[in-house]
Amino acid sequence: MKLIVSSSTLLKNLQKVSGVISSNTVLPILEDFLFDIKSSVLTVSATDLETSISTNFEVQAAEDFKIAIPAKILVNILKELPEQPVTITFDELSFAVELTTDNGKYKLSGENGEDFPKIPLEEDVQVIKMPASILFNGISKTIFAVSNDELRPAMNGVFIQLNESGMTFVATDAHKLVRFSRNDIQSETPGSFIIPKKALNQLKSIVPNNDSEVSMSFNKDNVFFHVANVYLVCRLIDQRFPDYNNVIPKENPNLLVISREDLLGTLKRTAIFSNKTTNQVVLKIVGNTLAVSAQDLDFSNEASEQLSCEYTGEDLEIGFNSKFLIEMLNTISDQEIRIELSTPTRAGILKPQEQEDEQDLLMLVMPVMITK
Repeated sequence: MKLIVSSSTLLKNLQKVSGVISSNTVLPILEDFLFDIKSSVLTVSATDLETSISTNFEVQAAEDFKIAIPAKILVNILKELPEQPVTITFDELSFAVELTTDNGKYKLSGENGEDFPKIPLEEDVQVIKMPASILFNGISKTIFAVSNDELRPAMNGVFIQLNESGMTFVATDAHKLVRFSRNDIQSETPGSFIIPKKALNQLKSIVPNNDSEVSMSFNKDNVFFHVANVYLVCRLIDQRFPDYNNVIPKENPNLLVISREDLLGTLKRTAIFSNKTTNQVVLKIVGNTLAVSAQDLDFSNEASEQLSCEYTGEDLEIGFNSKFLIEMLNTISDQEIRIELSTPTRAGILKPQEQEDEQDLLMLVMPVMITK
């Protein structure tokens, strides 16, 4: 049994699915690609048992067959080949694999494709269709706030909520929180689920930031995405997401409006002089002047800068983790941002000064105790 395919086409499609493959797995077959050929269409799949990705494309093949091929060695040899047709021959008894090119032959050992883990099927699912850019932005604007704390599994992913009002993406690690909502993607049947961070990183790499349509469907166990010729399935986190609305301050009488680029530049410079454990910067607002300062007492390092701003409220001094503020400002694309504050011990809220059509972005960051 054999197939013939362009080396570059094969490599490009293998790279779409290879991100879920991890080395040193308990099951050796998880280090393989599954090649499944039906009617001259090759479906390549990879899985880590939590997330599975498949893609399909046409090849020259006379017979249908299924085989598992070691991923790392196959990708590595294809990277070194110039563009040319590659003939891949399979032995259905020994599962030996042979690649034949213009210049030579390469042999490796495959495994029985029937032993490859079964990818979950879409059963009893709720389906939502949307422009790819909405999914791309929903992931991009929230994934940095996902917790890496394994003791808080509910926070190890992005929470997605669907109802008649719209679609909301939420992520938090208890120090920062991001809520990104779209009111143009609605569902008559309410639903919610948590997608793990690893799956979202894979999804982000295959979802284009354009208006092409993507399909998302889910049931109580899994979520399924169709993105062009790529199919991603992921097991959901079976936990209850925290009631995030309760931690968002409702009354924030102090309002600061400032250039995003100016504040970002100031934070990047002053943060260099902050304590490397706390990353603390202090924001002191007096009138329409914002003073940003940082210091590291252990090394007698300190820095301060002043910026003009529009401010309504009482004079205020509050400390934040500079790393969190920089991450948030990098995620906002608007030229001006608004920071809503109440007291030095309550969370600050960052928003674009002007929200884009059909969407609402809110970022919350907890303050840190000012050390002097």
